[in-house]
Formats: sequence, structure tokens, C-alpha cells
Amino acid sequence: MYGYGYENGPWMHGSWMFGGGLMMFIWIVLIALAVAVVVSLFRRSGPNIVGKSALDILKERYARGEIDKEEFEVKKRDLAD
Repeated sequence: MYGYGYENGPWMHGSWMFGGGLMMFIWIVLIALAVAVVVSLFRRSGPNIVGKSALDILKERYARGEIDKEEFEVKKRDLAD
């Protein structure tokens, strides 16, 4: 007799495979989203040197006190050449 009990229900003859596959798909999507978020955060948080000229970087170093006025002027002349 074919009934609708737990073991003999109409959806039980493949629901384990469908449910397991669906769960695996959901986990893969969640992991891929997490990786994408982490990669996106690391790309944005790094130093943004792209788009800055060498002179801009030199001015920033001088403003932070990493180099003195004499070194700034020498490097500035070197960049102009």
C-alpha cells in the first residue's frame, strides 16, 4: 500500500538528494558572497597610491615630516628633470 507516511510520501523518493543539493548550493553562494565582501574591503582599505603623481607623494611625505626641506627640494628637482 502506497501511503503518505514519512518514508513513503510522494516527495521522499528524491527529496534527500534535492534538499542536500539545494543546501550545498546555498552554502556555496554564501561562501562566495563572504569572499567577495572580504576582497572588496581589502581592495578599498589599502593605500590609494593610484592616481597620485610622484610630486603629490613627495609633498605628502614633506607634510608628514618624513623628509626635510632640503631633501624635498632635491627630490623635487630630480622629478622635474
